[in-house]
Amino acid sequence: MINLNDLTDNKYVRLFNTVKHLKLKQIYFRFLYIIKNKIFKLVNYSCPPLTKCNNKELHLQNTIRPIESYIKNNTFLFLNKIVVFENEVDWNYSDNGKLWTYNLNYFDFLMSNNCSVHESLNFINHFIEKSSLIKDGMEAFPLSIRCLNWVKFLTYNNINNSKVNASLYAQYSRLMNNFEYHLLGNHVLENAFSLLFGAYYFDEEKFYIKAEKLLFNELEEQILDDGAHFELSPMYHKLMLFRLLDSINLLQNNQNQKHKYFLDYLKKKASVMLGWLENITYKNGKIPLFNDSTNNIAPTSIELFDYAKTLNLKIKKLNLKESGYRKISNLNYEMIVDIGNIGPDYILGHAHADTFNFELYVKEVPIIVDTGLSTYEIGKRRDIERSTSAHNTVCINDINQSDVWGGFRVGKRAKIIKLFEDKDSICATHNGYAHLDIYHTRKFRYGDKEIQIFDKIDSKLENNYVAYIHFHPDVNFEQKDFLIILSKLNIEFIGCKNVIVEDYLYADEFNKTHAAKCLAVYFDMTLETRILINN
Repeated sequence: MINLNDLTDNKYVRLFNTVKHLKLKQIYFRFLYIIKNKIFKLVNYSCPPLTKCNNKELHLQNTIRPIESYIKNNTFLFLNKIVVFENEVDWNYSDNGKLWTYNLNYFDFLMSNNCSVHESLNFINHFIEKSSLIKDGMEAFPLSIRCLNWVKFLTYNNINNSKVNASLYAQYSRLMNNFEYHLLGNHVLENAFSLLFGAYYFDEEKFYIKAEKLLFNELEEQILDDGAHFELSPMYHKLMLFRLLDSINLLQNNQNQKHKYFLDYLKKKASVMLGWLENITYKNGKIPLFNDSTNNIAPTSIELFDYAKTLNLKIKKLNLKESGYRKISNLNYEMIVDIGNIGPDYILGHAHADTFNFELYVKEVPIIVDTGLSTYEIGKRRDIERSTSAHNTVCINDINQSDVWGGFRVGKRAKIIKLFEDKDSICATHNGYAHLDIYHTRKFRYGDKEIQIFDKIDSKLENNYVAYIHFHPDVNFEQKDFLIILSKLNIEFIGCKNVIVEDYLYADEFNKTHAAKCLAVYFDMTLETRILINN
């Protein structure tokens, strides 16, 4: 397992290696918001005169309904944890962690089949009454998602409520001055998508100007040339694509000729994002659980493809390249490998120490899988799920390839320094252990029924080299020395010293884990892993 004491020389070096990659903009706004919110305690929430926040009638076609999170009678289910509020909802409820609190404040449940329009309005009005007491829910991220959900709810139900409008306008005014520039990435995209809805709902030009500018700039930077969202999490890619599709829905159904160029730009970005999602999605509709990805958070790939069809969007499918992912797919198996850098240097909060990780599905059945994601709470479990040994790659001396720490931080990080590809193989080298004067090269060679993985270590000293393979919980196997026998395939290790079967916890959803088995394969300098697919 990981030894955090060996990850870095000391906490100051680690902090320096983390902060040095930040943009000056992030540092500036981090200090600015500390001054604003901690020293001066600026709440920046007050309802303007009702005449200032009259809404405009909008039209929206059907969108994707969220996962059911409201049960009944003040009972909510988020992240697989149920809470029953006996008297009234506590919008600051924190017993299940901050992400659960965020989910409560998102108001996704407004679109729930279990929550009537009357109940929904009661929840909104109760939130407004408690607004001055709300803490986490007034942060820019949950505020953005909540406001977008309020606009959708009010529009779909033809509700024009002056009290709600006043609160909504006040929240958007707060957002205007609290964009998450200190974080950037998906956070500032959420801010901008939401503000676009506010601009149309209130016909507010200042909202629109800021939203359009940010979306142009951020989508240009955050959507890579192969269509991937640059944080390299398939789950967050789907979330950002969902917001983009909703925005296209908004602009397409509320035509403004001045915004036609912007609408065309959003459609162009949606097309390549849809193409990347089609590339990365398995035939059974599942996604690889790379980086911070898990199930039952974002809409499914199929839901997004169907939604895109209703908006008459075309899918532009490009070859996987800039994202660092590659997919090998034939009639017998699907394998997705990661031979890229772990993400954009200035925002690696959702990155894992997983260079050269891979997943393998045989006949649409998961066999070799990523450990997954079960929590964002800082602690041992979060550290394990981000660690190198939790992924299907090589870990050296129990040290992570990239120094993941503090839940959402990364110090030293692995970089790809060599890459070669042809029609039936991929070979790459990373420098994640360069501080130990060690370099790891992994080559994937693949045919119709056979996959070979070659690991080579360049080092002048003896070290502890372990290649990990994590099986899906439903996989059963038999071990015969260095041969692993499964019903759908056999795995043989050539050049290893020992193969040990270990227990691990597979996490396919938040707060949900399943007992499963993994292999720890010990070797010296070189290892060949041969996977033969059975008929």
